Amino acid sequence: MGAEVTSVVLIKAPRFGDERGWFMETYSEKRATEAGVSVRFVQDNQSFSATVGTLRGLHYQRPPHAQAKLVRCARGAIMDYAVDLRRGSPTYGRWVGARLTADGGEQLFVPVGFAHGFVTLEPNVEVAYKVSAFYAPDCDGGIAWNDPTINIDWPLPDTGPVLSQKDKALPLLADFDSPFEYDGVPLQPLTGA
Repeated sequence: MGAEVTSVVLIKAPRFGDERGWFMETYSEKRATEAGVSVRFVQDNQSFSATVGTLRGLHYQRPPHAQAKLVRCARGAIMDYAVDLRRGSPTYGRWVGARLTADGGEQLFVPVGFAHGFVTLEPNVEVAYKVSAFYAPDCDGGIAWNDPTINIDWPLPDTGPVLSQKDKALPLLADFDSPFEYDGVPLQPLTGA
C-alpha cells in the first residue's frame, strides 16, 4: 500500500444526519490515503474507562512489531497525545494533542516511532483504535506520563490521574534508548482534516 506516513494526522470523517440521528464511515481507506495515511491495519482494539481522569499511556510497541494507530473516541471525550520518539529527530520528545469526541468523530493517526496516550474528560468513555501490527507483549513499552522533559499539560481533575500499576512504573525519556529511526519528517502542528 505505499510508504508509511510519518506525520501525526488529525482526520475528521463527515457525518450525514437527519431526524433519526447520523451515519458516518468510521474508516475509509480512500479518505485515510487522501489524508496521507497509507498503512495496513490488522487489528481493532477498544477500551472502556469508567472514571474521569483515567490516563492510559504513554505507550508504544518496538520493532519488529512496531504499531501505527488510528484512534477515535466512540463514547465520551478524551484528550489524545502523540510524542515523537524517533532517535535523531529535531522534534524528539515533543508532543501534539487533540481533543477527540464521540460527537465530533475526530480521529488521530499516530505513526510508528511515536508514543501514544490519552486521558478521559468524561465518565464512561470508550476509545476504539486500529493498529498496524498485532500485539506483541515482548515489544510492549512506554514512557512516564508525567515526564518533565516531555511536559504534557494533561487536563486532569483535582484528584489526579487514574493509572494502571504498569503506567505508574514507566521509565523517563532520559532512560529510554529509542529503537525508532528518524526518517527526515519532523513532527508538525496538527491541522484538522
